[in-house]
Amino acid sequence: MKRKRFTEDQIIAVLREHEAGAKAGGLARKHGVSEATLYNWKAKYGGMDASDVSA
Repeated sequence: MKRKRFTEDQIIAVLREHEAGAKAGGLARKHGVSEATLYNWKAKYGGMDASDVSA
């Protein structure tokens, strides 16, 4: 099974940056992921807090 590079807490932190107004392209380059990955994360984790994921 493939190891995950990002924890759920890290993913939520990246999504918070996106919600704060960062462009998807720049954010993807900064964190070393594709824009498609950002949108997949948003679909899965969008609107969650760190406490929601760990629970």
